[in-house]
Amino acid sequence: MAGDLWDGRIVVVGASLAGLRAAEALREEGFTGPVTVIGDEPRPPYDRPPLSKQVLLGQAAADTTGLPMRWDPDAEWRLGVPATGLDPMGKRVLLADGEAVPFDRLLITTGTRARPWPQQEEAALDGVFTLRTLDDAGGLAERLAAGPRRVLVIGGGFTGSEIASACRERGLEVTVAERGPGPLVGALGGTLSKLAAAMHRAHGVDLRCGVTVTALRGDGGGRFTGADLSDGSRVEADVCVVALGAVRNVEWLADSGLAAGPRGIACDAGCRAFDMYGIVTDDVFVAGDVSRFPHPLFEYQMLSLEHWGNAVAQAEVAAHNMVHPGPMRRPHLSVPIFWSSQFGHNIKSVGVPTFSDQVVIAQGSLEARRLVMVYGYRGRVTAAVTVDMAKSLEYYERLIETAAPFPPAAGAADRPMAAEVPIPSDVPDPKGLYHGPTVALTGHLPDRRLTVVRPTG
Repeated sequence: MAGDLWDGRIVVVGASLAGLRAAEALREEGFTGPVTVIGDEPRPPYDRPPLSKQVLLGQAAADTTGLPMRWDPDAEWRLGVPATGLDPMGKRVLLADGEAVPFDRLLITTGTRARPWPQQEEAALDGVFTLRTLDDAGGLAERLAAGPRRVLVIGGGFTGSEIASACRERGLEVTVAERGPGPLVGALGGTLSKLAAAMHRAHGVDLRCGVTVTALRGDGGGRFTGADLSDGSRVEADVCVVALGAVRNVEWLADSGLAAGPRGIACDAGCRAFDMYGIVTDDVFVAGDVSRFPHPLFEYQMLSLEHWGNAVAQAEVAAHNMVHPGPMRRPHLSVPIFWSSQFGHNIKSVGVPTFSDQVVIAQGSLEARRLVMVYGYRGRVTAAVTVDMAKSLEYYERLIETAAPFPPAAGAADRPMAAEVPIPSDVPDPKGLYHGPTVALTGHLPDRRLTVVRPTG
C-alpha cells in the first residue's frame, strides 16, 4: 500500500490536537516521508477541554494535560517558533526566527486564540485573564485557589459558563456579564438559554444579561479592582476573565493568496484550501478550528467549528487526502458533536443548532432540567441538544443524517406529539453577541434571505 502513496515533504503548521492527530494519521496511512510540525508554543500538544474544568477546579495541574500519542508520528518538532508567512510559489513556511521550512504539501492547523479585551491598558491589569492556553489555565487556577472575593466573567458562552461553574464549585462569588439575552444563546438559541440562565442563578451566580462591560478599573498599583457596566452599575472584583470567544489564527497568511479571513481558512470537503479566487489548491490543506468547510446536511454552507471531535475527524481526513490520489480521497462529512459540563449538568449537542428555525422538546422538560431539545429547519431535523440525557443523542444523530422530518415522528419522544408544539428556535444574529457561537454558519442565517440588487438598463 505504501508504494501507492504520494511521496514528498509534509509540513504541519500548528502543534495542536488537529496537528498531532494528522501527523499520527499520516504514519497510520503508511506515509514514510519527512514530517515537520511547527508550533508557536514551546510545549508539545495538549488537551484544552480540561483547562476550563479540572484545572480550574484544582483537580489537575495544567502541565498534566498533554495529549498522549496514539502512534509515533516520527516527526521533526519545531516548537516555540511561530510561523510568520507563507511563500506559495517557493513552497516555504517562513518562521519568526528567520528560517524558511520547505514543503511539498502543507497542512494548516493553527486553531484559534482567545479574543482579548480590546483596551490594552485595561487588559494588562493584574488579575485580568483570558482562558485558552495551558499557561492561561495555570495562572487563573492559581489565582482562584488564592480565594478572591469575587470573579467577574465577561461573556456567557460555553467557556464563560464553565468558568462561572468552576468558581461556584470552589465556593467563590462570581458575576457573569453577558451582552445577549442569556448565556449560551449564541450556540443553543433562546429557549435553552433561559434554562442556562436558571442554572446559573440556581447555583448563586450573579448573572447580568443585556449589558456590556464599558471599562475595567484598577488601583494605582495596576491591580484589577472592578468594572463599569453599560447600565451604570459597577462590579467590584479581584479577578476578571474575558471570555469573548475566539480569534482564528490566520494573520500569518495575509499575503499568501489563500482564502483566509476572520472566519478561518476556506476549504473543500476534502480539506483542500481555497485560494482567494475560490480555486482549490492541491498542495495546501487545512483542518481543525481554523477551517471553514461545506457540509451537505446544512445546504453546503461553510461551517466554522470549535469542537474537539471535529478537529480529530478532519485531521484524519486531511492526512488521508494528502497522501492518496484523487479517486481515493474522501470527504469530511461528520455530524458536529459538542459537549460541556457546568453546574452539575452535562450538555451535549449534535448537528448545528444555529441552523434552525424551530425547536421542540422531544423528551423530558425544562422544569426538570433534564431534556432533549430537537431543532428543525424547513421541516427537517438539523440538531439536537441533551441536558443530562446523553444516551439519546445517537438516535437523533441518525435523524439528522437521514434528513428526517421535523418535528420528530411518534416514537422519537416520550410524550404524545400534541403535547408539544414547535416554537421558534430564537437563534440570534452572531454579530449582536459579545461572544461567538461554537458553531458558525458563514453563509446566510436561517431566517434571512440574501437579496441581490442588479442595475437595470
